[in-house]
Amino acid sequence: MQRVSLLDSIFTRLVAWAIAVSIAVVLVLGWLVTTKFERMAEATVRWNVDADIRHMSDILEARGRRELIAHIEESADIDRPTGTGNHFLLLGSDGTRLAGDLAQWPDFDADTMGEGDIVLPGGRPALARAVEFPGGMRLLAARETGWTIIQLNQIGLSFVAGGLFVVMAVGVAGYLTASRLSRRVMRINDAFRDPEPRRLAALDTGRSRMDEIGELTRHSSAALARLDRLARAQRDTTDQIAHEMRTPLMHLDNRLVRAIQSQSQAREPDPQTTERLLAARGEIRHVVATLESLLDIAQSEAQRGNPQGLAEVDISALAANIADLYTASAEETGHDFRLEADEGVTMQGDEIQLSRVITNLLDNAFKYVPSGGQVRLIVTRGAGGGPLVAVADDGPGVPREYRETIFERFGRVGGGANGGDHNGGAGQAKGAGLGLALARAIAERHGMELRLAPTMRGARFELRPLPEG
Repeated sequence: MQRVSLLDSIFTRLVAWAIAVSIAVVLVLGWLVTTKFERMAEATVRWNVDADIRHMSDILEARGRRELIAHIEESADIDRPTGTGNHFLLLGSDGTRLAGDLAQWPDFDADTMGEGDIVLPGGRPALARAVEFPGGMRLLAARETGWTIIQLNQIGLSFVAGGLFVVMAVGVAGYLTASRLSRRVMRINDAFRDPEPRRLAALDTGRSRMDEIGELTRHSSAALARLDRLARAQRDTTDQIAHEMRTPLMHLDNRLVRAIQSQSQAREPDPQTTERLLAARGEIRHVVATLESLLDIAQSEAQRGNPQGLAEVDISALAANIADLYTASAEETGHDFRLEADEGVTMQGDEIQLSRVITNLLDNAFKYVPSGGQVRLIVTRGAGGGPLVAVADDGPGVPREYRETIFERFGRVGGGANGGDHNGGAGQAKGAGLGLALARAIAERHGMELRLAPTMRGARFELRPLPEG
């Protein structure tokens, strides 16, 4: 049974969603902060430009034109940090340059009201605003905005670094949490997959946690314990019934054997009495065989999906050993028996039970295929790489309406088709109708399916892995 990998785990998907949400939150917060800071910085620069213009206007009004020119020249000589300097250009009424460190008057758009972004020498960005004083003089005041860009870049880098840290923290914490939760769920799955005492004990260790998985663990532990008790009770009951029925039947069989011996040793044996005793003994052995088959079917069905007791079985070698046993019988009955087996075909299974499936199918084929017919035992790999075991013949086949009936308990098919001991046709050996039912139960216990494949002639029984889903 395939295990769920950590990449396919629902917890991993939850961690991935948490990382995606963290990235989205960091990006949204970064956009909001940078946008807010950009607006605040722009308002601050504009306020500083307005303050410079008001200050120059106050100087002109209080001290006159000469003091204004002197103050502008002094301001131009002040060395300020990159990106924070202020710059001026004062023009006379006739357009002559009076003071300032700006080389020329910029061309503002008509709808900007004498305000806009300019580029200073050296490619430095700045915000400039123009104003006209009484008497015709014009003043251009500019404030550099490079420091704002530097701060925005620093904020962006900070958010990138912080975002990476958050994403890594969420990823690491999520991975550790997902691994821990996956291990807890894996213990539950292991207990259901193979409910042996060791796994049940490991499941019981996590019952104290009071979360959803802890509750699931407690319910799973209780359910598995209950199922184990029911299975044990069923096995005990069936074993007791089998013992109580088999013992008196075997005693009765021994009595019949002694009666037959006494009859044969009598001075005047009665052939009819001997025949009746033999028939009665046959009926008893038939009942015992039926009982044992029913118990085997019940045991196989109870172990369906349970890997306990299964080991690696070389189906190719197993088929070769069985074929050796049937080759001599085929020569005596006049059948053309062939083994077509690929080498190295293996599977997890119980070798004795798998042998029983193959021998049941071969017995049916030899029983119902006329002398001279062909019987083939095929072992190969299927389309999915799993083992495929088939017994094919060119006998009378199975009517379409009985293709599933032959696999039912006590199911019988009329008309002489080779449905195994399910066939109740005239001239055929009487059977209990359990051979193919037992074979299918053993197949399902191994995670396989036993089916009657469609053929143009005869019958082809296939043992192959169950289709996925």
